[in-house]
Amino acid sequence: MSLGYLIAQLANLYTFVIFVYCIFSWFPIPRDGIMGDINSFLAKLCDPYLDLFRKIVPTIGGAVDISPIIAIFVLQFIVSFLVRIL
Repeated sequence: MSLGYLIAQLANLYTFVIFVYCIFSWFPIPRDGIMGDINSFLAKLCDPYLDLFRKIVPTIGGAVDISPIIAIFVLQFIVSFLVRIL
């Protein structure tokens, strides 16, 4: 297994985690219970990265946050660049 393959797989996993976190944001999730714990865990994983883009990308109409889309594109671009040079 090459380093490039490992980096690509980790980026794909993180992309999936961001996607799941975004899907969770569409539904009301109570803070207590297993779903609240999962949402809290996903927030701890995703928010530091997504906050970088939330500072730059404004919401559309004050309600639609497109920063996860931009964040995923940037992540995939950086990973494809790294895989090419490794």
